[in-house]
Amino acid sequence: MKVKTKQCNSKMCIICGIENPCSVKAPFYEMEDKSVMTIFKFREIHQSYPSRTHGGIITAMLDELGLRSLWPLENTYGVTMEITTKFRKPVPYDTQLKGIGKVVSNTSRFVQSKAQILDINGNVLAEADIKYLKLPADKIVTNDVDVESHNIFIKDDVKEID
Repeated sequence: MKVKTKQCNSKMCIICGIENPCSVKAPFYEMEDKSVMTIFKFREIHQSYPSRTHGGIITAMLDELGLRSLWPLENTYGVTMEITTKFRKPVPYDTQLKGIGKVVSNTSRFVQSKAQILDINGNVLAEADIKYLKLPADKIVTNDVDVESHNIFIKDDVKEID
C-alpha cells in the first residue's frame, strides 16, 4: 500500500520519542486507505519475560496507533478513555513488526479506533479497540508547554508498506 505522508515523531514519547533512550522510536505513516502504519522493533529493554515484549508497552503501541489514525482525517488531539487489548500470540522483541491503526467511528467529541500489531507473515499478535475523547492540546498539557515544539520530523524514503 502507498504511503501518503509521514507523521512527526516527538521528543520524549515512550513509543515515538526520538530523544527518549527507552523509546521504541517508531515512525508512523498515513496510508492511501486513511489508516496509519508503522514498521518497528521492540527492544530487549521492552521485555517482560525473556524473548517476550511486556504487555504494557504492547498496549502503549496500540494506543499510539489508534489515536494517530485520526490524524489523516482531522488535525486534533485526544486522550484515551477506554482500551481493550487482546493478546493473541507472544510479541517478540528484536524482530520486525508492523502496526496498523484505523478509525472505526468519528464524532465531534469522540473517536473509536482499532489497532493491530502483526508479525512479518501477517499474523495478528495483539489488537485493541480504543475510545478517545477529542481535546485541544492546551486542555491536555497542564502547563505552558507548546505541544507542537516537541514534534520532530525525520525524513525517510518509505513509499510503500506491504
